Amino acid sequence: MAVTPTLFHRGAAATSSTTLYTVPAATTAVLTDIVVSNTSSNQQYVTMTVDGVNILPTVPISANTVITIQPKTVVPTGDIVAGYATSVDVSFHISGVEVTA
Repeated sequence: MAVTPTLFHRGAAATSSTTLYTVPAATTAVLTDIVVSNTSSNQQYVTMTVDGVNILPTVPISANTVITIQPKTVVPTGDIVAGYATSVDVSFHISGVEVTA
């Protein structure tokens, strides 16, 4: 079994739901860290789902701030991590590990 630290996604948020990461075939992912930054001078809102289930359900993020969560969520093969924000001034950095047999 191989365990590989992986950057799942890094980049600006879209303003409608967008796939950020799809777990590859024969792989289980563990979502360990999510960092969300807002470089806007206004409060923004962030939504993120794993397989359609909210893990960040329209969470407010203050102007010019960063939030960090460590969900330790197991995500099976084929599941999708999706997200969006109310502004492209919001960015996601999502990392974890991929486990392959």
